[in-house]
Amino acid sequence: MKQTQEIKSFFYSQYFADGLRITIGCIVPVLIFATIGQFTNGTIVSLGALLVGLSDTPGAPSHRRKGMIAGAILTTLTFILTNLVNQNVYLLAIFIGIACFIFAMFAVFNGRAANVGLMCILMMLIHVQIHYPLDQAINYLGFYTLGGLWYIAISLSITQVRPYRLAEQELAETIRYVADYIRLKANFYDAKIDNDKNYLKLIDKQVEVNQHQENVRDLLFQSKRSIKDTTKVGRYLTLIFNDIVDLFEQSMAAHYDYNTISERFGPTGILDDFKNVILKYTNELDNLAYQLNTNIQPKPLYDFDADLTRLHAKIDQLDKENQYSTFALRKVLINLRDLVRRIKNIYGYSHLQPDDIKRKEIDDAKRFVQSSAIDLKKFRENLTLKSTIFRHACRMAIVMSVTYYVFETTNITNNVYWILLTIMVILKPGFGLTKERNIQRLIGTTIGGLIGAVILLTIHDPTILFVLLVFFFLTAYSLFRVNYVVAVLFMTPYVLIMLSFVSSNTLEVTKERILDTFIGGMIAFLSSYIVFPNWESMQVKESMRKLLIANYNYIFQALKEIAGQAPSITDYKLARKAVYVETANMGSTFQRMLTEPKKRQKYSKEVNKFVIFNHILASFSVTLMNHLDEMDNNYLNKDHVRTIRKILNSLDQSIQLLYSQDSSAVFSPMEIEISNHRFDNSDINSADGKLLEEQLEFLYKIAQDLNKIVQDLHDKSAAEQAAELSKLAS
Repeated sequence: MKQTQEIKSFFYSQYFADGLRITIGCIVPVLIFATIGQFTNGTIVSLGALLVGLSDTPGAPSHRRKGMIAGAILTTLTFILTNLVNQNVYLLAIFIGIACFIFAMFAVFNGRAANVGLMCILMMLIHVQIHYPLDQAINYLGFYTLGGLWYIAISLSITQVRPYRLAEQELAETIRYVADYIRLKANFYDAKIDNDKNYLKLIDKQVEVNQHQENVRDLLFQSKRSIKDTTKVGRYLTLIFNDIVDLFEQSMAAHYDYNTISERFGPTGILDDFKNVILKYTNELDNLAYQLNTNIQPKPLYDFDADLTRLHAKIDQLDKENQYSTFALRKVLINLRDLVRRIKNIYGYSHLQPDDIKRKEIDDAKRFVQSSAIDLKKFRENLTLKSTIFRHACRMAIVMSVTYYVFETTNITNNVYWILLTIMVILKPGFGLTKERNIQRLIGTTIGGLIGAVILLTIHDPTILFVLLVFFFLTAYSLFRVNYVVAVLFMTPYVLIMLSFVSSNTLEVTKERILDTFIGGMIAFLSSYIVFPNWESMQVKESMRKLLIANYNYIFQALKEIAGQAPSITDYKLARKAVYVETANMGSTFQRMLTEPKKRQKYSKEVNKFVIFNHILASFSVTLMNHLDEMDNNYLNKDHVRTIRKILNSLDQSIQLLYSQDSSAVFSPMEIEISNHRFDNSDINSADGKLLEEQLEFLYKIAQDLNKIVQDLHDKSAAEQAAELSKLAS
């Protein structure tokens, strides 16, 4: 049942929808033109649809429309310029270098612009060895433009017919990733699990959750229709998304001393019961995602009341039988009840009327979305070797230009295009990403090439081959964002079958493709090590600093709450979002760092500890804010203020230690005036007040631990710089 649901979910997913849209855009023109005897013109129309389609990444309709139009115009201009110089090896080598640099720098604007730049490079590479006279070039541009317009028409018509479909698909995917995150949390209740390794898996999953949440924000909150729509759908999706973000926050806040819990309660068997209920809850989330994705009115799969009652009874029994306090288990149970309440609320939204949904949730939404406007100032600011994107653009320009010149003048291969294409696809800003993509492409191309060869040797019926071609094309483009290895594995047979329709020597072509892929992969790999290399150890301090600033700003909200100047819900959520984003960025940096050569993994032990302690800090900070929101103000006192200021001061010290002249994040410590009469009626002996003080003391301990880690890193860095200066002096 579960597998059937997953398969069905995939066919309803955005990934399959994207693959189907590109397949229709590319295959239909070839079929139509082939029937009238103009197969070549059909492939040109198909190329126009493909390049515009690949620049059509998920996002608000207006952004997608602008991206596709920009892609069509810039790829057309690239073709014209390439065709003007591609008869002269020297001019073309220079042009390749300049074009690759400019188009790679598009990444400073946003992901959509980076994709458009990549399509322009692809257009240039396709035509490095093909020159068209003026009349043929005009004819080519006409059919290419037709293909681009054809795809734009398909894409926008689907958006008009089902304006919220992309948001539904992305939201469903987000819920699935949140479920995966909570499954990892459930592992902490298993005594056999290595908690430190599980922490790192959690952080990796948090990176993915954050990425999908950002996609949903872009789809929902950048759309004018979502903001202005008075119907139920846009607000309904917004409410679900807001609750899923809160639910994710609640799951993050559920952090305890798992080693102690395991040691005390592992033998009793109750931890297995907790784990089973949590896993059952993740199945409920998967069910919600599936129903949302397949447009079924969401209905709950389970009733958790009996499970929660049974857990409560077992805790009561442990209270009587054991000498240990079961307070920690009761906290876990309370958190589980809250998670169950949240998902019940989500299921209840399907019965709301449009007038029941608060407008404020929509009105404040724009504040959560980053601006995607093209700002040329960003381009100028990144024209420095300190910029990762600039270093990548320089590397791309040099490697592509030199590779073209060398292979074209030495005639080592008849088709330098495939080598250049491999370099373009594999070469990434960081060494780790380049290495990973290199291995994936080599594996996919080799296995896919063998599959393609077997098909061409055993099947000769053109109709069957064409059906297989469509299947491989659809599958490849459906899986590019899911599994790159499998996508390349399906793409290679597609290319070979397509070439078999225009070439008789397909097996020889297969050998050449695999060899060229290997050559291009090795060039990309070596260049990422030699040409303007970008090591994560160069970026890690800035990532740590930004994360500490986000944590500082978030915990400062607690001080404002205690001072009686409680932040608005929107301001609080913005501070919380900043912590999630920077935690995800820090996690990505650390992931990439671990894939680099050992000698380049500077401070890896310190960064590993920092990442884990930060996750604990973030979890307890969320718990703190929830506690402050629920407790009576009469339980607050001056000791609480004093401890929060100690926490903020400790974070401030860490932030200052990580400061450098290259730091882009602006930071200045904040303060707030608290009236001396604020705590005149405080009950300093209250249980809630003491519990809050315990939470704050623990947070202070974690902040101090983070400060020690940063201090160690600072000392090591200073010692290395002193040693380098000493070498230079001698």
